Amino acid sequence: MDDRARQNDPDFAVRARENQARLTSALQPSYDLIVCGAGSSGSVVARRLAENADVQVLLLEAGGSDESEAVLDPALWPSNLGSNRDWGFRAQPNPHLDGREIPMSMGKGLGGGSSINVMVWARGHRSDWEHFASEAGDSRWGYESALGIYRRIENWQGAPDPKFRGTGGPLWVQPAPSPSPIALAMLDAARELDIPVFDHPNGPMMERAGGAAITDLLVQNGRRRSLYRAYVHPWLDRPNLTVLTEALVRRVVFQGRRATGIELVHDGKPMVIGARMEVVLSLGAIQTPKVLMHSGIGDRAELETFGVSVVENLPGVGRNLQDHVSFGCTWELSEPLAPRNSGSEATMYWKSRPEMHAPDLLFCQVEFPVPSERTAARGVPAHGWTMFAGLARPESRGRLRLQSADPADPLIIEANFLSDSRDVTTATACVELCREMGNAQAFHPFVRGEAMPGNLKGDALDRYIRDAAVTYWHQSCTAKMGRDAMSVVDGALKVYGVDALRVADGSIMPRVTTGNTQAPCAVIGERAAEMIRETHGL
Repeated sequence: MDDRARQNDPDFAVRARENQARLTSALQPSYDLIVCGAGSSGSVVARRLAENADVQVLLLEAGGSDESEAVLDPALWPSNLGSNRDWGFRAQPNPHLDGREIPMSMGKGLGGGSSINVMVWARGHRSDWEHFASEAGDSRWGYESALGIYRRIENWQGAPDPKFRGTGGPLWVQPAPSPSPIALAMLDAARELDIPVFDHPNGPMMERAGGAAITDLLVQNGRRRSLYRAYVHPWLDRPNLTVLTEALVRRVVFQGRRATGIELVHDGKPMVIGARMEVVLSLGAIQTPKVLMHSGIGDRAELETFGVSVVENLPGVGRNLQDHVSFGCTWELSEPLAPRNSGSEATMYWKSRPEMHAPDLLFCQVEFPVPSERTAARGVPAHGWTMFAGLARPESRGRLRLQSADPADPLIIEANFLSDSRDVTTATACVELCREMGNAQAFHPFVRGEAMPGNLKGDALDRYIRDAAVTYWHQSCTAKMGRDAMSVVDGALKVYGVDALRVADGSIMPRVTTGNTQAPCAVIGERAAEMIRETHGL
């Protein structure tokens, strides 16, 4: 029986619930593999490893269930931000943004970010994957390999395209159905500016300089289809996969230089659970480096400052923090127009300079106003839409720092948006293109006028950019894969200098991918599972 048939079985929900109740009420002292984090990568790793019935897998998640309308209803995704399903991270005051503190939401609960995000399925550009392969020294991270994984894991619901799209995989991927007239107008506006329009955004468009298309979404029958729902949920009735929620990982336990388990807090009680084969950290770009540092893996000088015993001196842990930064431009609608689907149905990737061969700008159209806390003071229309436009390849780099040896204390997050002057130059080109798009003839039937920024130049435009800057929630790259002194994991995602410990999440990216990070994190999970199976002959 395949996943879809099993989940349609009326007895499945009962079997799954009873099975997990049995497994979690009698936790074993050790498992073959422990996967920490049930997000976009961890869900994939846990499922693929548990497909071998002889392997006992423990999947740990700090948050709770995804059984909530706020999660499952695509239109309600904004209500998750700031809720108990959000870690609620907040960056330090940024001098490059006039001292602003940027909220940096990340998913906490089954599905992680894939349970609270905008459900966009964006594979990344060909050049991203070729860069990964170059950094890892392994062609299996290259574009053709990634494309093969995407075809294998997709169940594509659009027009057949066997070269680029797959069918029969666990992930239901579809173009936004019955998109808003505003979304279609964005495609027409792109044509006015001689920007190519494509049938979907995950094929030839991301092998070239970019273009515009209706967004691909992980939505099935009007319900969110998170990576957890696609991979783990159908497997909850299996006796060899234990999914433990409300389980906060504090540190990795070592014997010598070998990871042998995890120290965690479950329902307020500390415990240690062993791992016979490996531990996999899939906690995301904030929590993964945090756990590494508290486990004694990181910059020696910083760890010793707080009295953390050093297991391995890896100065790259917590460095290289990257994120897509956005500058919302808003137009007032002539009359109310209700958002459809997730409220974000059209996307565009383009370049800030004509000589470029790959896009460095990212545009997601949002069918309601999205101001920052600063730009909201300029006046937000009651009915409007936003071009959520930003930097697809930022040059600025941030850093994560410990503030104590206590794992209960949060990290210090230095996001450093716009700290590199090249990003300010690119942001200016981004906003100018955004205004040109939004003021195109295609939007005239729907729009009363431009609400912000308006025709600003020089210092006034620079001020707007710094006031408008917000995160795309694509934090990544803080435990990067590579072969230089700042790399944390090798091409097999093994943490340098220790045994039986891997990282599989967005933190391993050498640079943030061009576009939303959910889909690349699925590939990272698939690659991690493949390599673990190879290592242990599973």
